[in-house]
Amino acid sequence: MIVCVHHLLNAASRTLRVQLAEKGLSFELRPERPWERAPEFLRLNPAGEVPVLLDGAKVIAGAGPALEYVEELHPEPPLLGRDSGQRAEVRRLLHWFLTKFEAEVTQPVAGEKIGKRIALAGPPNSRAISAGRLNIHVHLDYVAWLMERRRWLAGENMTLADIAAAAQLSILDYAGEVPWGRHPEAKDWYARIKSRPAFRPLLADRLPGVLPPAHYADLDF
Repeated sequence: MIVCVHHLLNAASRTLRVQLAEKGLSFELRPERPWERAPEFLRLNPAGEVPVLLDGAKVIAGAGPALEYVEELHPEPPLLGRDSGQRAEVRRLLHWFLTKFEAEVTQPVAGEKIGKRIALAGPPNSRAISAGRLNIHVHLDYVAWLMERRRWLAGENMTLADIAAAAQLSILDYAGEVPWGRHPEAKDWYARIKSRPAFRPLLADRLPGVLPPAHYADLDF
C-alpha cells in the first residue's frame, strides 16, 4: 500500500494526492504536523517537509521526487506530458506554482491566517497578508493569459501544472481569499479541476476549528 505523509494545508501534498487519484492508485493518507519536527518524521525526511511518499520499503521525500517517481512507475495518464517539450513546460509551471506562488501568495495569506493559528505560532502578520492579497491578482491574471492560448495551463491536456495551481488555490479558497469575481477566466478553469472526481476529496478536507466558506465544496461555486 502506498502511503502519502501529508498536511491538509500543504499544496505540494495536495498535488501528490490528486496525482495518485488521477492514476487510479490506492493509497493511505498519514497526517503530519511538520513544524513539530517529530523524530520519526525527520528520519523519513531530514528536511522536515511534506509530502513524503512511502511505497513499501521505499521512501521518496519531497514534492518533486515524489511526483516524478509516480509518473515514472505509472505513466498513464501522462500528467507530466508526452514529449520533452511538454515535460519542460509542465516542470516550469510546477516550479511556478509550487515555489513562486507558494512564497508570494499562499504562505503570506493562508500561512499567516490559518497556518500560524494551527501551529500556535503567534498572531498573523497583516502586512504579509496585504502583500499576498495583491500578489494573487498577478498570478490569476497569468492563469487567464495561459488559458487564452491553451486548453489547459501547459497545453492541450490536463497535467500536474493544473493540479499544482488548483491545489494552491484550494487552500486560499478554504481561507476565503480568492477574488473569483475579478478573475472569471481563472474561476472557469478552476471549476473544471474542482469537478474532477480525483479532486473532490480535497474539498471534503476540514481543519479542526477552521471552517471554509460555503462555496468551498460547491462544484458550481
